[in-house]
Amino acid sequence: MKKTINKSVKKKTAVKKSEVKKELITKNMTFAKLFEKKPEAMSVLFDSGLHCIGCHMSVYETIEQGCSAHGMTKKETDEIIKKINKIK
Repeated sequence: MKKTINKSVKKKTAVKKSEVKKELITKNMTFAKLFEKKPEAMSVLFDSGLHCIGCHMSVYETIEQGCSAHGMTKKETDEIIKKINKIK
């Protein structure tokens, strides 16, 4: 008896770089998710006066909520998000 292999299951799909969408960081993302996706962003946060990595709220709080809690305006928050999204 010959075994048949389902080629559709074994076949690997190649994805072109142009097809991969870069997931942007948004102000509605939690700090925990941000650190998971882009740990390099910590330096941008530190430079902005946010030391979120040591804060217990970073697991639940969004970037926007954290910035607001530290007295930052929406414009300042948007600038931080732009800087983070420029990180490669």
